[in-house]
Amino acid sequence: MFKVFKKEIELNGKKLSLETGKIARQADGAIIAKCGETVILATVVGAKKVNPDMDYFPLSVNYQEKYYAGGKIPGGYFKREARPTESEQLISRLIDRPIRPLFPDEFKNEVQLLPTVISYDKDSQPDILAIIASSAALAISGMPFMGPVGASRVGFVDGKYILNPSKAELENSSLDLVVAGTKDAVLMVESETKGLTEEVMLDAVKFGHEGFVPVIKMIEELAKECRKPEWIVEKKDLSEVKKKLESEFTKDLTKAFATRDKQDRSNQISEINDKAKKLFEENENYSDFDVNDELKNLEKSIVRTDILKNKKRIDGRGLSDVRAIECEVGILPRTHGSALFTRGETQAIVTTTLGTSDDEQRLESLDGQHRERFMLHYNFPPFSVGETGRIGTGRREVGHGKLAWRAINSSLPSKESFPYTFRIVSDITESNGSSSMATVCGTSLALMDAGVPIKEPVAGIAMGLIKEGDNFSVLSDILGDEDHLGDMDFKVAGTKDGITSLQMDIKITGITFEIMEQALKQAKDGRIHILGEMNKALDKSRDGLGKHTPKMEKITVDKKDIATVIGKGGATIREIVEKSGAKVDVNDEGVVTVAAPDEESRNIALQIIKDLTAKAEMNKIYNGKVIKIMEFGAFVNFLGKQDGLVHISELANKRVAKVTDVVKEGDAVKVKVIGFDRGKVKLSIKAAV
Repeated sequence: MFKVFKKEIELNGKKLSLETGKIARQADGAIIAKCGETVILATVVGAKKVNPDMDYFPLSVNYQEKYYAGGKIPGGYFKREARPTESEQLISRLIDRPIRPLFPDEFKNEVQLLPTVISYDKDSQPDILAIIASSAALAISGMPFMGPVGASRVGFVDGKYILNPSKAELENSSLDLVVAGTKDAVLMVESETKGLTEEVMLDAVKFGHEGFVPVIKMIEELAKECRKPEWIVEKKDLSEVKKKLESEFTKDLTKAFATRDKQDRSNQISEINDKAKKLFEENENYSDFDVNDELKNLEKSIVRTDILKNKKRIDGRGLSDVRAIECEVGILPRTHGSALFTRGETQAIVTTTLGTSDDEQRLESLDGQHRERFMLHYNFPPFSVGETGRIGTGRREVGHGKLAWRAINSSLPSKESFPYTFRIVSDITESNGSSSMATVCGTSLALMDAGVPIKEPVAGIAMGLIKEGDNFSVLSDILGDEDHLGDMDFKVAGTKDGITSLQMDIKITGITFEIMEQALKQAKDGRIHILGEMNKALDKSRDGLGKHTPKMEKITVDKKDIATVIGKGGATIREIVEKSGAKVDVNDEGVVTVAAPDEESRNIALQIIKDLTAKAEMNKIYNGKVIKIMEFGAFVNFLGKQDGLVHISELANKRVAKVTDVVKEGDAVKVKVIGFDRGKVKLSIKAAV
């Protein structure tokens, strides 16, 4: 019934297999990829007809993790997989980025790629396997895909690189790097590090590339046996359009790209675009999309030629020059920390808000539930580029926020030394390239302004590339147009000593390690320059927290006293909150965290907790209050809610006939602890005199 094709290799001690022909046979390409007990089903389907209104390549990648893959039932009311999680969105981007550049420009058919985790062993990480499975599905589909693509993860432990490390190995690693590409070149890099040097990072990329070449060879062998017929993609002859546009608009476009102000430049190009469309509006052979494509090609040619031949950029800078930078801190009076970071025409308002463990984000995944104390939210409103449009959080916002998160994470203090939860918000107010790196710089400043004792300031810079044949130019701190018309977006963040995060996307079929080395060197120089500008505003964390920051303190109580602090049904802890105005959190180890709007509230809460958990000390004298009179003595509250008995014989240095002859309910008295009897405290008034 089934005609199954299967290939296997051993990779870093694990068997990796790719299989097709049994499942999802009506898709254009379907692959079952296995590593350990992790299984990915990757399917790809392409529309057989092109939408005539489509002027871009409509590739959609939707990675999904099925909860049944880990033997789990989803939470929530509906008990179904809901909208993509942040992690799923990030992995979708991870798959998309090395694949998209490998389709020809003329291919405009809608393509839907669905990699799905259907079994998960909590050891073999699904993101790398999903990239491989997706690449294999495309390779056998017959689509004009110039792959296949391979991918690997690289760790760095004790000075040695580890290929596709396990989760346990990754916990001890100073590097988490994902690299993807073809046999000959790297197409995508994504990493988080703990301040590693440029040399270590470059060698890590090389190591990862070497590691996935056998995977690519396996995919190629599989495709030879079962690849479906090649799709025919017609390339429309637009030579007439090209020639006419060059003769009519080369001069105007050259003038436009010599305009340094972004808005003025955009307005000029928009006018040229309108004129170009009118030039061909009577000609039915060419659509507006055809004209627009060739005009874009002309724009590329003008800008790229000027950079490669004349080393002249759009805004007049040298290839390695960074735009003018202005930094301000403490710009918002009621926030815990704030910064305004401006670099050229890119600007971000970044704020820091500090909270308690109650404010931690609770995340659910195939690995189970966990809490995140560091959140970074990136917002890109349309007004930042002078446009109207969608407002909300999409994959772009999630991806840029996560990139900045990776850059900053290693510089944050530990929870033990600084028990706060962090929420960073970066609102982009202007954008002309590299807003994610502006977010990194602004975040570093906002944290220091809040008094967070970060290990070192962190800055970020975006690098670009113009490459024609063997001739290339690496650009520092790229503009939006240089990103759009160039061949690479290479973002590097780090401290003065090393890299903390690196992300690279290539729009061509790959770059050499020579180019990467040059880009890393230029990025280091640019990063150090930016850090110098940031230091002019604030060069280290403020000595104390701001006046509006919650005052937090931790104390540890005996595990036996946890129930005392919480009370029946949480009654005691609610009472503490009501009396003090503070937030109180108690963990299973007996660590009590108190966070309050001011020191007075904090101190009230701490005193109540100390009183509740205090232990009476032998021979120590306390101030107490008589709360109950009995024939045989008086009960005195002397330590928090703790009571003890003063026997009638311990009321005075003389014989006492009646207890009420000496004390009455409500009297303030001094008492001394004289003994313990089966958990009860024995007190004396006469011994305290």
